[in-house]
Amino acid sequence: MPHYTPPIRDVQFILHELLQIQTSLQAMPAYAEVDVDTINAVLEEGGKFCAEVLFPLNQPGDQEGCHYDRDNRSVTTPKGYRAAYQQFVDAGWPALACDPQYGGQGLPMSVNIPFMEMLCSGSHAWAMYPGLTHGAYECIHAHGSAELKALYLPRLVAGEWSATMCLTEAHCGTDLGLLRTRAEPQTDGSFHLTGGKIFISGGEHDLSQNIIHLVLARLPDAPAGSKGISLFVVPKIMVHPDGSLGDRNAIYCGAIEHKMGIHGNATCQMNLDGATGYLLGEPNRGLAAMFVMMNAARLGVGIQPLGLSEVAYQNAAAYAKERLQSRSLSGKKSPDLAADPIIVHPDVRRMLLTARAYTEGGRALAYFHALLIDQELNHPDETVRKDAADLVALLTPVVKAFLTDNGCQVTNECLQVFGGHGYIQEWGMEQLVRDARICTIYEGTNTIQSLDLLGRKVLSDMGARLKKFGKLVRELIEAEGVVENMQEFINPLADLADKVEKLTMEIAMKAMKNQDEVGAAAVPYLRVVGHLMFAYLWTRMVKIALSKQSDDAFYQAKLATARFYFARLLPETAMLIRQARSGADNLMQMDADLF
Repeated sequence: MPHYTPPIRDVQFILHELLQIQTSLQAMPAYAEVDVDTINAVLEEGGKFCAEVLFPLNQPGDQEGCHYDRDNRSVTTPKGYRAAYQQFVDAGWPALACDPQYGGQGLPMSVNIPFMEMLCSGSHAWAMYPGLTHGAYECIHAHGSAELKALYLPRLVAGEWSATMCLTEAHCGTDLGLLRTRAEPQTDGSFHLTGGKIFISGGEHDLSQNIIHLVLARLPDAPAGSKGISLFVVPKIMVHPDGSLGDRNAIYCGAIEHKMGIHGNATCQMNLDGATGYLLGEPNRGLAAMFVMMNAARLGVGIQPLGLSEVAYQNAAAYAKERLQSRSLSGKKSPDLAADPIIVHPDVRRMLLTARAYTEGGRALAYFHALLIDQELNHPDETVRKDAADLVALLTPVVKAFLTDNGCQVTNECLQVFGGHGYIQEWGMEQLVRDARICTIYEGTNTIQSLDLLGRKVLSDMGARLKKFGKLVRELIEAEGVVENMQEFINPLADLADKVEKLTMEIAMKAMKNQDEVGAAAVPYLRVVGHLMFAYLWTRMVKIALSKQSDDAFYQAKLATARFYFARLLPETAMLIRQARSGADNLMQMDADLF
């Protein structure tokens, strides 16, 4: 059976030593009272819930899956899910990072994200239910009328109700401008929505009293394309003005999808047959409003494979220390045993160090991103808010795509450590591979994220956002460039920063003549930028570890992992840069009929 221990020491290292979170939070009045002890206590308790309550449900929940009742169009989640959700609600976890005005605890995103990572380690499928609810809370909080906020937010914050976002339709995925769901205005100010949605995570289940759907649809006079989309709040069960529940609304689950992974999460086909809904935000501005939820979801998706990677690494490392097979090439390491543990073999160590480097680097990037979101939304200085917003925009597609691509690689590498046993269900590794795979697809495929990064976040503003991140890199290089024991990290960081600048300019010049050059370069370009961000954060972590001058095993492991990352993983950028520079012709010249 697999095991999971919350990585509290590394979480604390990133929050307190790398990001110095308390200093940053003290500059924001909303979080000035949040101290180190509070943060640690919250995350330690959260880790216990994830390890002791959720993780034991993960494998059984995957094997059982969700059950659909065609007669009443209802879904039952796996055994234990509902009890765990009630325990989650009773402990107040849904309110952690919500506005105190609506019953929230008012903690920052940068505390909530580490907890969400551990939830995903405990059970990715289960964690999606409250994760999507929090995204809907953020959307209603940002765009809802006073009446909608008062009616819906307290119950979402309390966890009494859960939520979804209903975007995708069978004939269109990312291209939401093609959606057909209609919204007809009624005399009482409500709307009747008719249409169908697919791939709706948590669209129907038995965990909460009500499910609040955020649905994209078209008004009768809406312009064509994405500029004619509005957003509506559509409750599963109608809500009276006093908050009590009324009749069943005309939105139903027509079926649940049979998926490769995340079996414990009900991915539903939702049918709307004149369902009553309420406009959220401005007419025809629904896509902009929904992006509040989608951007939160993209950070949430980025940490999902991070949580899976942590579990995969822990179990693969433990197995490699125990599994006996063959002898070390350099001589017996355990002569009293029939064979050496496989941890002695260089390539096993390569797989484990790859997992560790990508997991710890991803954790640093995700938490850094979350702190920037806190600053964007809460810092009193307008300049700080603007700079943070620009960096958040730049980092969002990288966090989603780079971390999910890495998560797929890490879970596969860790399965490989187990050999044939990794392919067998009882060890739990094959589930992690299957669960991680969806993360590169939903909330905008990783190609979409790459196009967003290169086209919208870099080229559209002549690299202004990228230069703001580059300034952070340059400041670190200038500060540490003369420190002798930092050279093995500073030099490759500086080299990559120069190459990213040149590559960006080269692609921009090509794109002026042929926009396909952007599409051809986008995916390798995002991985190059992802490595630049990792190299920057790993260099900062190295600086801290070196400054300790101690025999603490934690810092020794941090340095060893950093050296592996710079020597073995960062050189991938050389290949990626050549790919990005190779142009569009080798992709576009062959006639479509020849495929």
